[in-house]
Amino acid sequence: MTPPDYEACAAAFDRLADDEHAGRRRGRAYHRLVTRLLGFNVPPGQRVLEIGCGSGDALAALRPSYGVGVDVSNRMVERARTRHPDLRFAHVTGEELDLGETFDYIVLSDLVPYVHDLVALAERVAAHSDPGTRIVVNSYSRLWRPVFRLAELVHLKRRTPLRNWVGPEDVVNVLALAGLETLSVSRRILLPAQIPLLTPLLNGLVANFWPFNHLCLTYWVVARRRDRTPADLSVSVICPCRNEEGNVAAIVERLPALGTACELIFVEGGSTDSTRAEIERQIAAHPERDVRLVAQTGEGKGDAVRAGFAAARNDVLMILDGDLSVAPEDLGKAYRAVADGYAELLNGSRLVYDLEPGSMRFLNTLGNRVFSLLVRAITGQYVKDTLCGTKALRRTHYEAIAAARPYFGEFDPFGDFDLLLGAARLNLRIVDLPLRYHPRTYGRTNISRWRHGWLLLRMTAFAFWKFRVQPVVSRPGSR
Repeated sequence: MTPPDYEACAAAFDRLADDEHAGRRRGRAYHRLVTRLLGFNVPPGQRVLEIGCGSGDALAALRPSYGVGVDVSNRMVERARTRHPDLRFAHVTGEELDLGETFDYIVLSDLVPYVHDLVALAERVAAHSDPGTRIVVNSYSRLWRPVFRLAELVHLKRRTPLRNWVGPEDVVNVLALAGLETLSVSRRILLPAQIPLLTPLLNGLVANFWPFNHLCLTYWVVARRRDRTPADLSVSVICPCRNEEGNVAAIVERLPALGTACELIFVEGGSTDSTRAEIERQIAAHPERDVRLVAQTGEGKGDAVRAGFAAARNDVLMILDGDLSVAPEDLGKAYRAVADGYAELLNGSRLVYDLEPGSMRFLNTLGNRVFSLLVRAITGQYVKDTLCGTKALRRTHYEAIAAARPYFGEFDPFGDFDLLLGAARLNLRIVDLPLRYHPRTYGRTNISRWRHGWLLLRMTAFAFWKFRVQPVVSRPGSR
């Protein structure tokens, strides 16, 4: 049975539907910003459900391959069907929703202030989700309540039947009660108006820093269904190998059997020692192991990783650096985290355990910690060691990252930022795995502290622009 206050809410939005065009004109700048941010979180061509869709304009702007919008207001649904006949719309409350299907993305935009039963809504969201579904929730900050009231009094904002002032912590808790885990929380939009130069400055730059971020109008929560279903998967281990002749035999001998099948792919290019000959000798010496050599035609570790991933045949893709600074035996833990569904991108972290003498110089350690803090602030996901080469993810997730790569371009010669930022862009769950970091026993590092440090700083600035500035200064289609 629909609660009486929901009937009052529906009647209020029915009345607003008749003035919907004028109302959106008054709040045009705000709605444009929200649509841009939704477009950043939801790639085009997805199966999208929007609960509280209003006239359907935001759903249509996401360019879904299959879009469904539902709303408590019958008049809003009628307008949405007229404006967007290629999409599907239904008149139903979110708490009573039962479509019998799941979606890639579920959007709740500016909805939670009007919901009668938040837990029931979250349960229906979970029912329309699978482990790959991403739930995107955005709403108003409670700090802006007096501003809203004033704007309504002077007719700068339409009067709406706000009944809840739900903070991001409340959203996280409600989602958890329905078996949904939060992936990221962020605050956006400091100035919900269009003023040349000032709006991009405040929303694209100032709004990202403390304490100004706590003054933002909106907060954004991205979540997924918590579903730990262990699976038995095959594994491909990619080992970029340049001038690592002395480590090749140990890698082959020490790599454990992982999953239902395990292949080891060495990617070699540009070595000045006999690395390639040693790889070929080990392949011949170990016919019982599935070991292959891929000749790298490009340059840089990032190119080597992409070449190895392209040649891989199995379900889980892993990276193991050829310097043996991370023990091959530790890859078993990485496999379990990915196969069990806990991590969608497993990121090794060398900064949890004490570093062994000689494994990492002080300035390198300091730089790693600084870059990790910056990437954490940019993406909203916890990453303690952005530069550890050990990573693991399912092939399907890597293919999604590769498909979305044009948004960033091939800007990363190392491959770490390419995967971390690509995963964060798609709201994949990134999980750190503490690893012991060992000093080299053969050869010299291929990393130049100052030259590559400057490059990493430029890459971090680029990531800040693409994550924090561009989504609020460019159209949703500018990807």
